[in-house]
Amino acid sequence: MELEDIVEILKSDPEKVIPELLEDVRKQYGEVPYIMNFMKDLPEIFIPKTLYDNSIMREFKNLDQETVELISIGVASALRCEHCLKMHLRIAKRKGISKEKIFSAIMIGASLSNAAVLAESTRALASEYPDENGKDKEEEKEDCCDPDCEVCNIAGANVK
Repeated sequence: MELEDIVEILKSDPEKVIPELLEDVRKQYGEVPYIMNFMKDLPEIFIPKTLYDNSIMREFKNLDQETVELISIGVASALRCEHCLKMHLRIAKRKGISKEKIFSAIMIGASLSNAAVLAESTRALASEYPDENGKDKEEEKEDCCDPDCEVCNIAGANVK
């Protein structure tokens, strides 16, 4: 959608624009998401959100629609948003995306979700039990790969 189109939509009467935007979404996805139906009576929120979502989900020039839908499925999986996941699964099915590709997106989302849990939790655990990792501070310094290593310097491993 070009900037000029967005300006025209914003100038238009919401009573006319909202049904047009809803129909456009219905044509694109085969359904109107619950959130859009919920917000349609709030034009000051509905119109800018719909334009924003359209710019993200449909107007990327570097990603094809299948990739965007697979990303949506992976993210919905990682966020554990059952409603988003089911809707994007239906859309993917209507678009002819294979079950195998969809499952791969789900597995990527699951893997990242798992990694996020582990990263946050192990850091929290280490902060509560800082000296119980079996090494003292001098041993940790010896584990540094190189005294001039930027990564070790940032992490504090080269602190004397």
